[in-house]
Amino acid sequence: MRFGTDGIRGVANVEITPELVVALGRAAARVIGGPFVVGRDTRRSGPMLQGALVAGLAAEGAAVALMGVVPTPAVAFSTGAGSGVVISASHNPFADNGIKFFGPGGAKLTAEAEAALEAELARLRDGSPESAQIGAPGDGVGTVADAADLVDAYVDHLVGALNGETLEGLSLVVDCGHGAAFEVAPRALRAAGATVTALNVTPDGTNINAGCGSTDPSGLQREVVARGVDAGLAFDGDADRVIAVDERGALIDGDQILAVCARDLAARGALTKRSIAVTVMSNLGLHRALAAEAIDVVVTPVGDRHVRAAMDQHGLVLGGEQSGHVIFADHAMTGDGTLTGLLLLDVMRRAGVAMSELGAMVTRLPQELVNVAVADREGLDAAAEFWAEVAAVETELGDDGRVLVRPSGTEPVVRIMVEAPTDDQATALVERLSTTLLAQLGAP
Repeated sequence: MRFGTDGIRGVANVEITPELVVALGRAAARVIGGPFVVGRDTRRSGPMLQGALVAGLAAEGAAVALMGVVPTPAVAFSTGAGSGVVISASHNPFADNGIKFFGPGGAKLTAEAEAALEAELARLRDGSPESAQIGAPGDGVGTVADAADLVDAYVDHLVGALNGETLEGLSLVVDCGHGAAFEVAPRALRAAGATVTALNVTPDGTNINAGCGSTDPSGLQREVVARGVDAGLAFDGDADRVIAVDERGALIDGDQILAVCARDLAARGALTKRSIAVTVMSNLGLHRALAAEAIDVVVTPVGDRHVRAAMDQHGLVLGGEQSGHVIFADHAMTGDGTLTGLLLLDVMRRAGVAMSELGAMVTRLPQELVNVAVADREGLDAAAEFWAEVAAVETELGDDGRVLVRPSGTEPVVRIMVEAPTDDQATALVERLSTTLLAQLGAP
């Protein structure tokens, strides 16, 4: 089992088994140390895997605090000097699950720590006599306790991020996707003063992300318009990201949220180096909007880990992804959908304008992304004819679009993204590049 960009994921009880998770808990207690704060989302397999994880941690003498069903960023916030573990597969279908870790202060594990954890996990599962040795026999077994007070502290932290401002007078519809935010997000928004109608807050273990939440906000869009409210927020399964909806029912994605918040921070003299961190997938419209405000960007590979690393390296307070994973370094170590929603709504209330006016700051270029399955992914760099075609497309687009090509790190596919002035042109150019790529690397 290897760690991906956000822990380990797979089908529960097939790839992510209780046996694996017990061993992973033991390895984590040995390698990264505790005490541990544990949270999970609403998947049916969550309690099973939580029991396995806690067994492994306690078997090695670690103290464990159980937060229950909470957003991923709630666990990151609550780690303190210890470590955090989240049982979630985020936006994946309910049958999947996963485990991800946080170090002291809510930081994601370094690559070196993950490698050490993988090595210890492999050793514990190799069948040797040493692998059966338990680290804390008898009275050394770790303690396990509920930690509702940590949830209260997290909600206070969210409301406190408004620095004394409130959301009074704002009416919202919130789509929790039957996921980890189903209790915390409405509670925090109401505590901040907003009038909140909460949708999809009856998780049954199988309905997380099912036709709702940030992966399918269409229902939220309809409800916002039907109810005549000021805005809507949609969270993914573990609520580390958010997509907003304006009063007309139009989506406000992560790029728009970043632009709006960057401009607000800059106007208040709080945007360090007048720069933010974004990934290569951010729309060209975001870059143009920020340039118009004399705000610079640091561009990173895809993944919030890379965004956070760039923010730390350059001393930035804001960064994020088009998906709605936004990091406010003054308030959190990782993306937090509820926090982002609160701060976006705070900008709207202080500006005294509609959400649609804020969203209009970014004019998105049509963007077409395809995953091309190929027989020889390793041959991408040497595919001269394909790269010549990429160069030709880039010349054709000029300053009115761009091309991004990147191989998947886990699948035998190459991702091709084209931004162009029109949807038809973006689609045509993606198809042209895909055909050339397949001609060189072959179909699987």
